[in-house]
Amino acid sequence: MKLTGPFKQLLTMDHLPDKGHLSDTQLEIIPEGGIVHRDGKILATGNFNQLKKQYSTALIDWIEGDYVGLPGMIDVHTHICWAGHRANDYAMRLSGKSYLEIAAMGGGIWGTVEKTREASFEELAEIVEQRANKLLRKGITTIEVKSGYGLSVEQELKILSAIDYAGKRSMADLIPTCLAAHIVPKDFNGIEEEYLQLIIDKLLPEVIKRKLATRVDIFVEKTAFSIHTSKNYLLVAKEMGFDIVLHGDQFSVGAAALANETNALSIDHLEAATDKEISLLAKGNVIPVVLPGSSLGLGEPFAPARKLLDAGTSLVIASDWNPGSAPMGRLLIEASLLGAREKLTMSEVWAAITCRAAKALNKSDRGILKEGYLADIIAFKTNDYKEVLYFQGQMKPGMVWKNGEIVT
Repeated sequence: MKLTGPFKQLLTMDHLPDKGHLSDTQLEIIPEGGIVHRDGKILATGNFNQLKKQYSTALIDWIEGDYVGLPGMIDVHTHICWAGHRANDYAMRLSGKSYLEIAAMGGGIWGTVEKTREASFEELAEIVEQRANKLLRKGITTIEVKSGYGLSVEQELKILSAIDYAGKRSMADLIPTCLAAHIVPKDFNGIEEEYLQLIIDKLLPEVIKRKLATRVDIFVEKTAFSIHTSKNYLLVAKEMGFDIVLHGDQFSVGAAALANETNALSIDHLEAATDKEISLLAKGNVIPVVLPGSSLGLGEPFAPARKLLDAGTSLVIASDWNPGSAPMGRLLIEASLLGAREKLTMSEVWAAITCRAAKALNKSDRGILKEGYLADIIAFKTNDYKEVLYFQGQMKPGMVWKNGEIVT
């Protein structure tokens, strides 16, 4: 049993509603706070000196200097299992080509598929582990990781297996998602319905058998999968026991209604969402996940985060780290910039990458510093939590704990 502290301020992210606007006055801030933990779980939070008396046998994990403590960040949407790069795509975008035009010219996702298929299982596992450890050192203790650059039964299994292997080697928690429905592969001799049926018949049962993922995603877009075809795929995947999520309303609308109709866990992107889509989401329980890294990478508008919250939805922010549309891969910077542009309160930004983010992964054991939750903790060298977002992501965690063990 250990007592970690004292933190000048300890933001627990507890007692916050799952949906709607948040005021900074709602934040639970414990001055001179401490955290008691054992075997990776939190036993208690509170005033450090009081905890020291109450848990007199605890080993003291002293913090020297002024630090602000928060739950480890959670990135609920990444594509960090890929090989190669897409710098040429980026150059074409800067010269005026759109994402859809580049895809039609043979760039985009398919270029990454070819490079990722060429990589071995060992190479991909090492790539994922390295990227996950890099994110962990930056304070992201839970990382969702999608497949989707294999686009065949064999290659998708290779990717998901590489993610699984990397997750056993990294201290970070990797949450795999099967995104075999990323696009229809160019080398598939058939229509989108036939490709998705192949995934349903041959891939998803094997994913279940090997315990490689409990989540299924699909890209609903003009260059990917239609709303009608996506609906059947999502409903079948849900019947098989998967949590279902979707990429939607990035360039064209219609996916928000589909997300509600299928009772998806989340809809990710929403850059194209209008008041109609926002109103639809406000009537249901689908969690909107916005991806400012994609907007920055593509030079497109941000998703309407402020409107979503004001309408009464939840809001989660993720990095979308991928080689094409979101190469930055820096969650805190992206969340800070989105917050400035969309006039999000500091509590709304922090909730979107901690406690509310945990809900988007269907995880009830993280994102908050309280009894029974994972001892995933990050600390910034400051005496005022407001400085972290004020510096727009340039202030990085000085210390990170995963399951109560110091990482950096």
